[in-house]
Amino acid sequence: MFESKKDYRTYAKARAAKSKSGKNCTLAFISGGSICVLGECFFDIYKNFIDEKTAQTLVSVTLIFIAALLTSLGIFDKIAKHAGAGTLVPITGFSNAMTSPALDTKSEGYIMGVGAKMFTVAGPVIVYGVVASVIYGVVYWICSIL
Repeated sequence: MFESKKDYRTYAKARAAKSKSGKNCTLAFISGGSICVLGECFFDIYKNFIDEKTAQTLVSVTLIFIAALLTSLGIFDKIAKHAGAGTLVPITGFSNAMTSPALDTKSEGYIMGVGAKMFTVAGPVIVYGVVASVIYGVVYWICSIL
């Protein structure tokens, strides 16, 4: 089919999809930044009524709730399709990773469906995050002794 490697490379280069990394990075920056701005707006509102430590926690809970609600309504996936990693990297992405499998397996029941499969996406993230934090903690402790 191809007489040389050069012919194949020319063919492959012509058929390969053009990278949209500049556009994707810009959209991720804007959407992720918008989520952070929204969080700061909630924080400014909450700290007028409660202490700052509680307001910080309430901001996280609010963003998690909004992302879960938007996921259940089918809106979050449409936003994430265009916004990319900007919606998936903040805490909203974790909420989506927990809510989506729970909704998909709801028909299997609350125990064997929702309860058992809710962590299929987020479970490895939690496990590796905890293991990594323990390792970093031990290394930090050893370094602080020396």
